[in-house]
Amino acid sequence: MVHVATQPDQSRFPGLGQAEVAHDLAARLPRLVLEARRVSASLAHGIHGRGRAGPGENFWQFRPFYSGEPAGNVDWRRSARDGRLYVREREWEAAQTVQLWIDRSVSMAYASTHALAPKVERAIVLGLALAETLVLAGERVGYMGLLNPRAARRIGEQIAEALAADRGGASRDLPPAAPLKRRDEALIIGDFLSPLQDIDAAISSISASGAGGHAILIVDPVEEVFPFTGQTELIDPETGDRLRLGDAAAWRDGYRRRIASHRDGLRDILNRRGFTFTIHHTDRPASEAALRVLALVASRRNGEA
Repeated sequence: MVHVATQPDQSRFPGLGQAEVAHDLAARLPRLVLEARRVSASLAHGIHGRGRAGPGENFWQFRPFYSGEPAGNVDWRRSARDGRLYVREREWEAAQTVQLWIDRSVSMAYASTHALAPKVERAIVLGLALAETLVLAGERVGYMGLLNPRAARRIGEQIAEALAADRGGASRDLPPAAPLKRRDEALIIGDFLSPLQDIDAAISSISASGAGGHAILIVDPVEEVFPFTGQTELIDPETGDRLRLGDAAAWRDGYRRRIASHRDGLRDILNRRGFTFTIHHTDRPASEAALRVLALVASRRNGEA
């Protein structure tokens, strides 16, 4: 895995190295579940079903009766008001499936002093909050390779329990190569710092049967601006390799070009495979990215009508 060099802030994790932090999420998961639940509660007010007619229980609208329809479709009480025939339509509530995957590899442990949380914690909060909110909206949510899709209350807790038991999965920086069903959608959250050819292969595998999805890029603000000056030591969190720079500022322009090039390549891969792309900075509230993704999910669902 190729990572852009950044300067870890070990003070954010006293007594723990980067690798230990990435593999020791179990103790933090209960707190992250509660935080995700708070985010989900703030999002729930924006959920109003599917927004179009279809099978379900909730009233959607009355529309005129069309010649040739079964007479049993007529709502006679409404039709009696003005002598015209009307049909009561219900809101579309057919459950769809969203398959979640969260990058828990070592690079996700990074947190600068500008961040509100380490990347991995923010990714988990976002993933669990979206899972809870999507289930509330009638979706079925699963976790790739760990949890079969379900429309279960407290889905966030179930996913957290699966993650706590899956210590080996923390070494993966990309989702498993398993195609989703055509009407399923993937929700992939991570820093996407792997080589572009590896990302392309992973996304291609997921979408092989025609499935699309949504990707959330988690970014620490320092990883974009490269604010270092003077003598600086950069540490690769994957390998522990160290690079000492005599004048870090001289590297800034080249670093930013490399980041921009990688991101352009990532966006192109996702667009070609039918994925939306959301960038979330860890110095911003989790709800911002969650609201955007929910809007994208709703937009895609409405487009299927």
